[in-house]
Amino acid sequence: QVQLVESGGGLVQPGGSLTLSCAANMNIDEIYYMAWYRQRPGMERFLVAASPKGGKSVYVSSVEGRFSILRDNTENKLILQMDNLKPEDTAIYFCNADGVATWEHPYWGQGIQVTVSS
Repeated sequence: QVQLVESGGGLVQPGGSLTLSCAANMNIDEIYYMAWYRQRPGMERFLVAASPKGGKSVYVSSVEGRFSILRDNTENKLILQMDNLKPEDTAIYFCNADGVATWEHPYWGQGIQVTVSS
């Protein structure tokens, strides 16, 4: 059973930074697709940033230039570095993993709250 555990969320003032981490209980180099999603109250979950194995990372336009996604293959972690945070970045952030041939479905972390407020 694949497990993804997020950490690093919390409360930060506008303009501040947070680093989210998603720890996997497997070698993430075997996972083709890993991504961060977020969900605001009453809204659908949507993609923030994605890291395809061996490919170029992609970002939603609202976070382009402020967020960076990267894989730490030595620690089997997916990182989301978030800088210049804005109140509209407030959401629950979820780690996602997909693209392994033997998997019947993608896997999700439990989610972690990020609140940007003064």
